[in-house]
Amino acid sequence: MDSPRSLLRRILGDEDVLSISRRYFVSNGFDGTLTCIGVVIGSVLSGVPDGVTVVKIGLGAAVGLGTSAVWSVWEIERAETRAEIRRLERAMLTDLDDTRIEHQQRGARLFHAVMSGLGPTVGILLPLTPFLLEGTVLTLTEAAAVAVGIGIAILGVFGAYMGSISGQRWYVAAARMALAGVVVAAVNLVLPG
Repeated sequence: MDSPRSLLRRILGDEDVLSISRRYFVSNGFDGTLTCIGVVIGSVLSGVPDGVTVVKIGLGAAVGLGTSAVWSVWEIERAETRAEIRRLERAMLTDLDDTRIEHQQRGARLFHAVMSGLGPTVGILLPLTPFLLEGTVLTLTEAAAVAVGIGIAILGVFGAYMGSISGQRWYVAAARMALAGVVVAAVNLVLPG
């Protein structure tokens, strides 16, 4: 059996595993960032008294989305890898329990789940950081504006990264992703209440 280090090295060397993990990270990071933009604007417009309260609300969203991302991907990948193992067992006419194949698939499943949970966590926590300066350096409204700007920038980075690995013009892909943040901010600003 492989050591944990060699298993990790093999997982990180598998382009299929990396591709799936990238998708989970960016997709869930996109969701987390847009959620954070909505939470920030909704909190400030509803009269939240200080930045600490906004951070607490955001942390609740991070816990919810992060848990959802990890749990759902773990279960999805568990079902998919078990189905793949069963197909291989039928084709090979052998049991693959406790084999290198089974261990690698379990390691890939864990890697996917971690990357899936990391995406929304980053997408929520980074935009919340200006609220830690509210009351000393920034007003609540300024912290919200900076937070939305950070969120839009994160979306742009996701877009630029995905554009660059797919051979698209990175700046066009960045603008398309960032536009979603602008739309969410604008819709939240015009919502009644």
